[in-house]
Amino acid sequence: MFQQSKIRILTLLAGVSFAAGLLSTSANAAVDAHKSSLTVTFKQMNVPVDAKFKTMNANVHFDPANLAASKAQIDVDVASFDLGSAEYNHEVTGKDWFDAKGFPRATFVSSAIKPGTNGTYSVTGTLTIRGKARTVVLPLQFHKDGAAQVFDGSLTFKRLDFGIGQGEWSDTSIVANDVTLKFHVVNKD
Repeated sequence: MFQQSKIRILTLLAGVSFAAGLLSTSANAAVDAHKSSLTVTFKQMNVPVDAKFKTMNANVHFDPANLAASKAQIDVDVASFDLGSAEYNHEVTGKDWFDAKGFPRATFVSSAIKPGTNGTYSVTGTLTIRGKARTVVLPLQFHKDGAAQVFDGSLTFKRLDFGIGQGEWSDTSIVANDVTLKFHVVNKD
Protein backbone atom coordinates (compact mmCIF):
# COMPACT_ATOMS: atom_id res chain seq x y z
CA MET A 1 0.00 0.00 0.00
CA PHE A 2 2.85 2.38 0.77
CA GLN A 3 4.35 1.61 -2.64
CA GLN A 4 1.05 2.44 -4.29
CA SER A 5 1.01 5.74 -2.49
CA LYS A 6 4.55 6.44 -3.63
CA ILE A 7 3.48 5.83 -7.18
CA ARG A 8 0.54 8.15 -6.83
CA ILE A 9 2.75 10.86 -5.50
CA LEU A 10 5.24 10.49 -8.33
CA THR A 11 2.60 10.64 -10.98
CA LEU A 12 0.95 13.60 -9.37
CA LEU A 13 4.19 15.48 -9.08
CA ALA A 14 4.93 14.92 -12.74
CA GLY A 15 1.49 16.21 -13.53
CA VAL A 16 1.95 19.24 -11.39
CA SER A 17 5.20 20.07 -13.09
CA PHE A 18 3.62 19.76 -16.46
CA ALA A 19 0.63 21.80 -15.42
CA ALA A 20 3.01 24.47 -14.32
CA GLY A 21 4.08 24.60 -17.91
CA LEU A 22 0.50 25.18 -18.93
CA LEU A 23 0.24 28.05 -16.53
CA SER A 24 2.97 29.81 -18.40
CA THR A 25 0.44 31.20 -20.86
CA SER A 26 -0.95 33.48 -18.19
CA ALA A 27 -1.34 37.21 -18.51
CA ASN A 28 1.10 39.93 -17.58
CA ALA A 29 -0.49 40.26 -14.14
CA ALA A 30 0.30 38.05 -11.15
CA VAL A 31 -1.37 34.65 -10.90
CA ASP A 32 -4.19 34.64 -8.35
CA ALA A 33 -3.21 31.62 -6.25
CA HIS A 34 -6.59 31.44 -4.51
CA LYS A 35 -8.53 31.19 -7.77
CA SER A 36 -6.03 29.08 -9.72
CA SER A 37 -5.50 25.34 -9.53
CA LEU A 38 -3.12 22.76 -10.90
CA THR A 39 -4.20 19.15 -10.56
CA VAL A 40 -2.58 15.94 -11.68
CA THR A 41 -4.35 12.71 -12.49
CA PHE A 42 -2.58 9.39 -12.92
CA LYS A 43 -3.50 5.75 -12.55
CA GLN A 44 -2.10 3.57 -9.84
CA MET A 45 -2.97 -0.09 -10.35
CA ASN A 46 -5.50 1.19 -12.92
CA VAL A 47 -7.30 3.38 -10.36
CA PRO A 48 -7.33 7.16 -11.07
CA VAL A 49 -5.60 9.27 -8.42
CA ASP A 50 -5.78 13.08 -8.15
CA ALA A 51 -3.32 15.41 -6.47
CA LYS A 52 -2.40 19.09 -6.62
CA PHE A 53 0.59 21.33 -6.60
CA LYS A 54 0.51 24.14 -4.05
CA THR A 55 3.39 26.52 -4.88
CA MET A 56 4.43 28.10 -8.17
CA ASN A 57 5.83 31.38 -9.43
CA ALA A 58 4.99 32.84 -12.81
CA ASN A 59 6.45 35.61 -14.93
CA VAL A 60 4.06 35.98 -17.83
CA HIS A 61 2.94 38.41 -20.47
CA PHE A 62 -0.03 37.42 -22.65
CA ASP A 63 -1.46 39.70 -25.30
CA PRO A 64 -3.88 37.97 -27.71
CA ALA A 65 -3.39 40.86 -30.16
CA ASN A 66 0.41 40.41 -30.13
CA LEU A 67 1.25 36.75 -29.65
CA ALA A 68 4.82 37.26 -30.90
CA ALA A 69 5.51 39.42 -27.84
CA SER A 70 3.68 37.07 -25.45
CA LYS A 71 5.87 34.91 -23.25
CA ALA A 72 5.92 33.08 -19.97
CA GLN A 73 8.12 31.31 -17.48
CA ILE A 74 6.65 29.14 -14.75
CA ASP A 75 8.58 27.69 -11.81
CA VAL A 76 6.99 25.02 -9.64
CA ASP A 77 8.27 24.03 -6.22
CA VAL A 78 8.13 20.22 -6.48
CA ALA A 79 8.25 19.89 -2.68
CA SER A 80 4.79 21.51 -2.57
CA PHE A 81 3.10 18.53 -4.19
CA ASP A 82 0.10 17.41 -2.15
CA LEU A 83 -1.43 13.93 -2.26
CA GLY A 84 -3.32 14.55 0.96
CA SER A 85 -0.88 12.60 3.15
CA ALA A 86 2.36 13.86 4.72
CA GLU A 87 3.88 10.38 4.37
CA TYR A 88 3.09 10.16 0.63
CA ASN A 89 4.16 13.74 0.05
CA HIS A 90 7.53 13.01 1.66
CA GLU A 91 7.98 9.89 -0.47
CA VAL A 92 7.41 11.63 -3.81
CA THR A 93 9.91 14.35 -3.06
CA GLY A 94 12.62 11.68 -2.58
CA LYS A 95 15.26 10.50 -5.06
CA ASP A 96 13.08 7.86 -6.73
CA TRP A 97 10.44 10.39 -7.71
CA PHE A 98 11.08 14.11 -7.95
CA ASP A 99 14.36 14.32 -6.05
CA ALA A 100 13.38 17.71 -4.61
CA LYS A 101 16.82 18.19 -3.02
CA GLY A 102 18.65 17.70 -6.33
CA PHE A 103 15.96 19.27 -8.56
CA PRO A 104 13.81 21.58 -6.40
CA ARG A 105 11.95 23.17 -9.31
CA ALA A 106 10.13 22.12 -12.43
CA THR A 107 9.98 24.83 -15.08
CA PHE A 108 8.20 25.73 -18.27
CA VAL A 109 9.49 28.44 -20.61
CA SER A 110 7.37 29.34 -23.62
CA SER A 111 8.89 29.80 -27.07
CA ALA A 112 5.78 30.33 -29.25
CA ILE A 113 2.04 30.83 -28.88
CA LYS A 114 -0.30 30.11 -31.79
CA PRO A 115 -4.00 30.90 -32.03
CA GLY A 116 -6.65 28.28 -32.64
CA THR A 117 -10.40 28.73 -32.90
CA ASN A 118 -12.92 29.99 -30.35
CA GLY A 119 -10.39 31.25 -27.80
CA THR A 120 -8.03 28.28 -28.03
CA TYR A 121 -4.26 28.53 -28.23
CA SER A 122 -1.32 26.16 -28.40
CA VAL A 123 1.76 27.11 -26.44
CA THR A 124 5.08 25.56 -27.40
CA GLY A 125 7.85 25.60 -24.86
CA THR A 126 10.43 23.70 -22.87
CA LEU A 127 9.31 21.71 -19.85
CA THR A 128 12.12 20.73 -17.48
CA ILE A 129 11.65 18.20 -14.68
CA ARG A 130 14.50 16.45 -12.83
CA GLY A 131 16.98 18.15 -15.15
CA LYS A 132 15.39 16.60 -18.25
CA ALA A 133 14.11 19.11 -20.81
CA ARG A 134 11.48 18.30 -23.43
CA THR A 135 9.66 20.44 -25.96
CA VAL A 136 5.91 20.26 -25.33
CA VAL A 137 2.83 21.83 -26.87
CA LEU A 138 0.20 22.88 -24.36
CA PRO A 139 -3.37 23.37 -25.56
CA LEU A 140 -5.37 25.94 -23.65
CA GLN A 141 -8.63 27.88 -23.64
CA PHE A 142 -8.48 31.61 -22.91
CA HIS A 143 -11.18 34.08 -21.86
CA LYS A 144 -11.50 37.32 -19.94
CA ASP A 145 -13.37 37.60 -16.65
CA GLY A 146 -13.64 41.32 -16.02
CA ALA A 147 -10.04 42.55 -16.03
CA ALA A 148 -8.63 39.10 -15.25
CA GLN A 149 -7.30 36.66 -17.84
CA VAL A 150 -8.38 33.03 -17.39
CA PHE A 151 -6.63 29.98 -18.85
CA ASP A 152 -7.92 26.40 -18.77
CA GLY A 153 -6.49 23.25 -20.25
CA SER A 154 -5.06 19.82 -19.82
CA LEU A 155 -2.04 17.95 -21.10
CA THR A 156 -1.06 14.30 -21.01
CA PHE A 157 2.60 13.31 -20.97
CA LYS A 158 4.85 10.34 -20.10
CA ARG A 159 6.36 10.54 -16.62
CA LEU A 160 9.29 8.28 -17.53
CA ASP A 161 10.39 10.81 -20.20
CA PHE A 162 11.39 12.98 -17.24
CA GLY A 163 12.84 10.23 -15.05
CA ILE A 164 9.93 10.35 -12.63
CA GLY A 165 9.76 6.96 -10.97
CA GLN A 166 13.18 5.36 -10.58
CA GLY A 167 13.98 1.75 -9.72
CA GLU A 168 10.90 -0.28 -8.82
CA TRP A 169 8.73 2.77 -9.60
CA SER A 170 9.61 2.61 -13.28
CA ASP A 171 7.20 -0.34 -13.55
CA THR A 172 4.23 1.08 -15.46
CA SER A 173 1.97 -1.82 -14.44
CA ILE A 174 1.81 -0.31 -10.95
CA VAL A 175 1.84 3.40 -11.76
CA ALA A 176 0.87 4.21 -15.34
CA ASN A 177 3.28 6.16 -17.50
CA ASP A 178 0.60 8.64 -18.62
CA VAL A 179 0.02 11.68 -16.42
CA THR A 180 -2.65 14.29 -17.14
CA LEU A 181 -2.28 17.83 -15.88
CA LYS A 182 -5.35 20.01 -15.60
CA PHE A 183 -4.98 23.69 -14.94
CA HIS A 184 -7.19 26.67 -14.24
CA VAL A 185 -5.14 29.85 -14.06
CA VAL A 186 -6.51 33.27 -13.21
CA ASN A 187 -4.29 36.32 -13.62
CA LYS A 188 -5.14 39.34 -11.53
CA ASP A 189 -5.69 42.62 -13.27
